[in-house]
Amino acid sequence: MNVRKLRLFDSENTLSSDDRDEFEKDYARLIQSPSFRRLQGKAQVFGAGSGDYYRTRLTHSLEVSQIAREMAKRLSRTLPFLAFREHPGLVLDPEVVEVASLAHDLGHPPFGHKGEEVLNQLLKDAYGLAFEGNAQNYRILMFLEKRAGSGSGLDLTAAVLLGINKYPFCLDDPGRIKGVFAREWQGIEYLRQLWEMPDGCATLEAQLMDLCDDIAYSTHDIEDGIRAGKIQMNRTFFEDDRLVTHLMQEVIDDTGNEEMGWDQVDLKVMVQQVLASYLSQWETIYAECGGEASRTRREMKARWVSKFAHQVGIIDDSKKDWKRVTFVLDGQEDLDLLRTMEILKKLAWVTLIKDFRVQRLQKRSEIMVHRLWDSFKEYETGRLILPPDWIESYHHFKDQWTWERLVCDYISGMTDAYAEKVYTELFASRSGSIYEMD
Repeated sequence: MNVRKLRLFDSENTLSSDDRDEFEKDYARLIQSPSFRRLQGKAQVFGAGSGDYYRTRLTHSLEVSQIAREMAKRLSRTLPFLAFREHPGLVLDPEVVEVASLAHDLGHPPFGHKGEEVLNQLLKDAYGLAFEGNAQNYRILMFLEKRAGSGSGLDLTAAVLLGINKYPFCLDDPGRIKGVFAREWQGIEYLRQLWEMPDGCATLEAQLMDLCDDIAYSTHDIEDGIRAGKIQMNRTFFEDDRLVTHLMQEVIDDTGNEEMGWDQVDLKVMVQQVLASYLSQWETIYAECGGEASRTRREMKARWVSKFAHQVGIIDDSKKDWKRVTFVLDGQEDLDLLRTMEILKKLAWVTLIKDFRVQRLQKRSEIMVHRLWDSFKEYETGRLILPPDWIESYHHFKDQWTWERLVCDYISGMTDAYAEKVYTELFASRSGSIYEMD
């Protein structure tokens, strides 16, 4: 039995008689799913529909998948141990990494991180439950998506499911803020045990997908920010003490990057150096591009993606007796480059997400999600205004699906525009025709 190509519920490949590889089938199932198409209407940084230039969750996912697939191919050519495939979790199949990257953001709700934050707070305050985008991925892939011949979502292969699982924990365990909901964790844990995965360790494919997501975030989102004028490429902006202070505080407050060795450097000096170097590079490329800002933006993005990508490698993780995908220099983890990427990520966060106009949009979206929730949260009234197929699903799976979880699934699956449409139908003075198709 090839444990990497195992499917939890569809080992006979129901309704599939072609000669495609199992990972090719995963790719087809994913990109033809409604959840994947909805990514085009979900915000990355700026709200979906803000303009025809800015990235959405869909274009972001496509870019992550391109970087990750190329990295998997390069590492497979250059690292001999990968050819031995000594463990199912120590393999890099480009097709698996590509599909995992395309699927990694399916669970994110409308209105970006604000939507995720609001839904989690609503569930937590009233029911002691949680909402988390990575966990919602598995709700979609293993339960909510409908595929002919399968009652278990898209029923993807084990390699792809574990390739998405960058947080290999049950979200219900004490202290966990990221992971997998208990219902879906049963299947993920079964696969991990079958593969004999060490506790708390992600597959190489999941680690590579996660790192490439960070690469895209720290380069592409900054490109969008420059285009929008939120990141101003001049010394007044980059040398502002307030910007430096905000970036430092974001690094200090982020508990997810404690292993980057920040205690080994002077944080303020490093932030200043990264900003100065970035601006200096911009000025050089701007001159090379004849003063054309559009070309300079693209060239800056391309050079930083290339810089990060060429440093991706795999080292032994002695603490976990496993292997780790990270930036590597001379056989050792390149902490300096990791810290540089983290500072650039914080630059995108501070200048884009925390911009007061973006905050106004997020406040508006917070109000909409709250009022949508209040409209649907009571079964007797909510069932009258939810689509009939959702009500049918609820009654069919009522023993494993609470009403509040259904409402959360419904709202989180909306695109930005659809959430606004439903909100308008419920609360605005005018709405569209009742004959419009949802």
